[in-house]
Amino acid sequence: MAVQEISVEELSALVSKGVVVIDVRETDEYVSGHVPGAVSAPMSELAEHIDSFDKNTVNYVICQAGGRSMRVCDYLDGNGYQTVNVAGGTGAWLGAGYDVVLGSDPR
Repeated sequence: MAVQEISVEELSALVSKGVVVIDVRETDEYVSGHVPGAVSAPMSELAEHIDSFDKNTVNYVICQAGGRSMRVCDYLDGNGYQTVNVAGGTGAWLGAGYDVVLGSDPR
C-alpha cells in the first residue's frame, strides 16, 4: 500500500485544528524552524521516540523535503500506525510563507 501524502497547503488548514505533526528531522534542524505544534522525533532516534506516534489517530509526518518522512511513514504504516507524509516538507512550508516556530518547544 502506498503512503498517503498531503501538500503543505493542506497541512496548513489542519494545523489550526490541532492535528498531530511529527517532525523527523534532526534536533538542530527542528530548532532552526518547525511547523507550529510539531513534535520532534528525529528519524535517527525513531525507536526512542516511537511513543510520539499514536496508533489511534492520523500522524502527519514531516522532514525537510519529504524523503525521510516518507521512509518513516512506510515503516510506521507497516507497524499498524496511520500516517500521512507531508510532500515537500519544511522546505515547502517555508517556501509557501507559513509561520515557523524557533527553538525546542513545539509552539
